[in-house]
Amino acid sequence: MPLAAFGIGDVVRHRLFDFRGVIFDVDPVFSNSDEWYDAIPEDIRPAKDQPFYHLLAENSESSYIAYVSQQNLVPDESDEPVDHPALATMFDRTDEAGYRLRRELRQ
Repeated sequence: MPLAAFGIGDVVRHRLFDFRGVIFDVDPVFSNSDEWYDAIPEDIRPAKDQPFYHLLAENSESSYIAYVSQQNLVPDESDEPVDHPALATMFDRTDEAGYRLRRELRQ
């Protein structure tokens, strides 16, 4: 089973679809519903035995929560801030154009 390639606060981009986001949680393997999984077209359906990431995501039209497999994520190199309404409640922006979980949310 692959180890997580990304961490909380990393800014990533989807490999196939035009959206990006900040990771706020990681599941070591698929941990969503079978209905959600089965709704993905079979020819692009990812394997379940890899890390899956919860993202505060954005595209040109909206902000939302996304659940994405590791194989479909790449680092976002744009250095542009992510514009998601929940971002400020969970993260502080760092000087390195990334995000750090707010102190009160760290365990």
